[in-house]
Amino acid sequence: MILVTGASGTIGSHVVRLLAERGVAFRAMSRHERPDGVRADFDDPESLARAVADVDAVFLVTVPPVPSADHDIALVTAAQAAGVRKIVKLSAIGSGERFDGATVGAWHLAAEEAIEASGLAWTMLRPPSFASNFLWHRPLIQAGDPIPNLTGDSRQAIVDPRDVAAAAVAALTDEAHNGRRYDLTGPDLLTFADQATILERVLQRPVKITDTSTLASLPPDMTTGINWARAGGAAYITDHLPRVLGRPAGTFEQWALDHREAFAATP
Repeated sequence: MILVTGASGTIGSHVVRLLAERGVAFRAMSRHERPDGVRADFDDPESLARAVADVDAVFLVTVPPVPSADHDIALVTAAQAAGVRKIVKLSAIGSGERFDGATVGAWHLAAEEAIEASGLAWTMLRPPSFASNFLWHRPLIQAGDPIPNLTGDSRQAIVDPRDVAAAAVAALTDEAHNGRRYDLTGPDLLTFADQATILERVLQRPVKITDTSTLASLPPDMTTGINWARAGGAAYITDHLPRVLGRPAGTFEQWALDHREAFAATP
C-alpha cells in the first residue's frame, strides 16, 4: 500500500493516475473526502496515524502556507510509529546550496535531514520549475495581458510534471532508487522568455511577459530560491530522469502541445 500525499496537486495527481494504471494499491491523502483515499491533515496527528496505517511507502508532498519542515516531520513521525518502510519526498533543486548568506530551500533541506535520520528508506526528488507553472497565468494569457517574469534572463531545465510523477512511481516501487537524490531536470535550458516564445508558437497567439523583481510579498526562503535561480544557480541539466525512466525527459514544447486546450480563451 502506497500513501500519496498532495494527491490532487501538480505531481500527486499524476502519481495517483500512474499507480491506478499499473494496478498498484494506493491511498490518496487529502484534507477533503475522496473515494480513493483518506481525509487527513498534517496538523492533526491522529488523522496522520490513520492515513499511514498499513502503509508500506509514502509519497510526501507538503505545501505549507509559510515554508517549514513541520508538516514533513509530522508525517515522518507518524510513519515511523506505523512501521512504514520508505518515503519518497518531493523536494526542490538547489536545496541546501548557500546563496547571499542564506540557505536555498532551507525547509526542504531540514525535511530531507529528518527523513534521513528516521531510519526509513528514502529517495529525494529535486526538480526545478515545472512546465505547468504557466497554467497559473492562464487568465492573463487568455486576456492578452503580460505575465510576470520573476527569473529575469536566467535559464532553467524546465521539467514536465508528468516525468517527475513517473520518477516518483519508479522510486516508490523499485528498491534500486533507495538512498538516492535525483535532480530531475528537463532536456533544455530555457529562459522564461524562451518558454513564452514556445507557448506563443504552440497557441498561435501572443504570450507577453513583463520583467519584475518585486519579491517583497514572498517569504524569505522563497525569495532566496528565486534569487539563486536568477543568478544562474539552476542552469544545469542532469541525466537523472533518463536513467530513472529509461527514456528521454519530455520537452517544454511537447508539454505545451499536450496542454494547448487548457489555454483556450473562455467564451
